[in-house]
Amino acid sequence: MNVGGGGKDGAAGESSSAASSAISKWVFSMSRGYQHMLDKSTPQVLNRWIFLVVIAFIYAVDPEFQELTADDGPSLPTRGSDEFRPFVRRLPEFKFWYSLTKAFCVAFMLTFFSAFDVPVFWPILLFYWLVLFISTMKRQIMHMIKYRYVPFTFGKQRYTGKKVVPSDDASISRP
Repeated sequence: MNVGGGGKDGAAGESSSAASSAISKWVFSMSRGYQHMLDKSTPQVLNRWIFLVVIAFIYAVDPEFQELTADDGPSLPTRGSDEFRPFVRRLPEFKFWYSLTKAFCVAFMLTFFSAFDVPVFWPILLFYWLVLFISTMKRQIMHMIKYRYVPFTFGKQRYTGKKVVPSDDASISRP
């Protein structure tokens, strides 16, 4: 039984496996280079955000151009002088930046294909966005209401401190 699908000696099977091996080597080297670039950009917070702003600017401001063209995580205090911070971010800044950059790059690449150029009536798009926002933020909003965290100032109690009672000499009785 000839599994390679080729002639008597299986030469076609060997050439296809060599081609797939070359492709997998190329994909692996590209993946390593990409990961190396991400690792080098991790400590450069300002440069990464500037890069994202440039991508967003190219995507949003110039429609003619569109027509033409590891988590470090929290750590425990190691010294007595370290401050304990109970707030743990669920989404580190790097992952947030990385997700935004990927989203802008994918959106930018999709503008080159006319299949994705679908006219949308803006009120329907706004309604769709609101439904998605409410459905995804429902748990967080309910948690905020439960613990009475309201980021707005109306309805919050205001503490002004002790009121000073004026001392009146006439009100003091003398024996």
